[in-house]
Amino acid sequence: MSVTTDAIVLSLQPHSDKAHVLHAYTRAGGRVNYMVYGLGRKHPIGMYMPFSLVQITATNDPLKPPAIKEVCQRSGLSAKRSNSASDLYKQSVRLFIAEVLYHVLRHPMPDEPMFDFLEHAVEMLGESDEPQNFHLAFLAGFAAQLGFGIPEDDEPAHRALLKTPLTRAERQAQLRAMCAYFQEHVETWQTPRSLDILMEVFD
Repeated sequence: MSVTTDAIVLSLQPHSDKAHVLHAYTRAGGRVNYMVYGLGRKHPIGMYMPFSLVQITATNDPLKPPAIKEVCQRSGLSAKRSNSASDLYKQSVRLFIAEVLYHVLRHPMPDEPMFDFLEHAVEMLGESDEPQNFHLAFLAGFAAQLGFGIPEDDEPAHRALLKTPLTRAERQAQLRAMCAYFQEHVETWQTPRSLDILMEVFD
């Protein structure tokens, strides 16, 4: 028996010489970890790009971890290499957002509104011509989805988080402040390893 669902790719990690583990956030079951056998042979690695939208068909055996049978990419960066600045920026943003989701979305239960929010975000990033502030807008929306949205009041810190940054220094300061805001509200929060890279990418 197998199950098919849409999913957001969070991370693909080695498990053994012949297997990898795909961490994904799915429409059908929330956070799910899948076994991937034959990566690069049966399953092209380009199908598992962070923060891309895929459709997964996997085994459904209660005695074994689910294993990928088939995957097709619905939305996200092309598996083809691109040297355009826009695509390189987007790749950095995807790595950062996927790492945030990996640490925050832990529960194996469906959440349709959350999945709809993430699906829309994947599509919006793919269509964006200027992704410099996308990750900041995403974090603000993600906080609202999690139940601790940034209040629109007169607190200087809150005003700073809701302001659209125009310079590199403003962008870096707001990103640090946004990460601190998440750390206050999310028990499982870990500062993304990709944070430093992202802060250096955008001029």
